[in-house]
Amino acid sequence: MRRVLLVAMLPWMSGAYADESAIGSVKTVVGEASVTTTGVKVKAAVGTPIYQGSQLQTGHQSTMGVIFKDETVMSFGADTSFSVDEYLYAPAQGKLKLTSKLTKGSLNYISGVIAKLKPEAVIVNTPSGAIGVRGTQFLVRVEE
Repeated sequence: MRRVLLVAMLPWMSGAYADESAIGSVKTVVGEASVTTTGVKVKAAVGTPIYQGSQLQTGHQSTMGVIFKDETVMSFGADTSFSVDEYLYAPAQGKLKLTSKLTKGSLNYISGVIAKLKPEAVIVNTPSGAIGVRGTQFLVRVEE
């Protein structure tokens, strides 16, 4: 009986852990888009979880929108490659950080709680420089 109960709880336990470690999720997808985490590439769909280290890509004539735990909203245009390098969101402990990299394509960024509480904690790196967030919204495009 104990074995049956333990086996029955394993899927629930592993699902709960995955949800707790997600830092955001896909909100919209048009066309082809993917999320790659720890080497595993999945087709992006509404609700696909985003984790620290995830790489997000959109295809030709495709777009994707994501929302993070702190309510930061990012929208990606066609042919975009973006990664979430570091994400810390524990406002009660003062742990706030969002470091990311836009390798190519376009990004429309709308600030969430991290940028409102600690603007210097948000950095978007690009091949030609780093963007520090001091406002609530910006649009950037990186050409190949």
